[in-house]
Amino acid sequence: MDKAKLIEMLKDIFNVRIVASIIIVVVVFIFYRIVMAILDKQAKKASNGILAKGKNRTYFELARNILSSLILIVTILVLLQINGVNVTSLLAGVGIAGIVVGLAIQDWLKDIIRGTTILSDDYYQVGDIIIFEGREGEVMSLGLKTTKIRDLATGSILSVANRKIEQIEVMPDSVFYRVPIPYEVSLSDADKIVADVVDLIKKSSVVKDCEVKGIAELADSKIEYVLMVSCRAIDKMQAKKDCNRAVLEGFEANGISVPYNKLEVMKKDI
Repeated sequence: MDKAKLIEMLKDIFNVRIVASIIIVVVVFIFYRIVMAILDKQAKKASNGILAKGKNRTYFELARNILSSLILIVTILVLLQINGVNVTSLLAGVGIAGIVVGLAIQDWLKDIIRGTTILSDDYYQVGDIIIFEGREGEVMSLGLKTTKIRDLATGSILSVANRKIEQIEVMPDSVFYRVPIPYEVSLSDADKIVADVVDLIKKSSVVKDCEVKGIAELADSKIEYVLMVSCRAIDKMQAKKDCNRAVLEGFEANGISVPYNKLEVMKKDI
């Protein structure tokens, strides 16, 4: 290889712009990792209780998404400027094409507006259980554009655009459970049996509290007491199972059986 060509090649390799671009990328990467580490540390330090933890995780995920986007945009603009692109003229040109671009990113803007609304109104947080199109899942992350949900049935990750917030149902941290009591049991005994069932339900590891809300219905073969069982939405299924077992144990201890519909057959003499 000709010596002059070799020198020219080395000049291209060690071009000031290329070297500067590499240094900027490395510095930005280190800066990004440091900022993320600080945010993560502060979020963990400020977490006190389940509610605060959920909010901090939500704010952290959102801050991470916003900072990632800002750092990426600023880095690209700086790299373009270093490599000879007039960023000022480029930004001015964006203003001229703004109307065209705006029409193309309407959904994107709706997602951002809805994402801000979700956060400001505390509609749901990271860790909450929500239902979307019949699928029950846990909120894994909340960004300005999308919400990521882990399907509880399949474990798959679902990405939902924030503009679809009207289709999302947030599961409450409570379950309404009905205790059936036979009509043959007196009202005073029924109150005592239900109180025993409540005490048994409170022993469940997933139940925070349980209280009697009164008699909900006088059904065909039973009186139905309604209980409000407080638990995490993700533990709802286990809470119902524990309630079923508590009813069976409580009825057995009080010498009664779970009521069932009875079919009476009338025999007609011929």
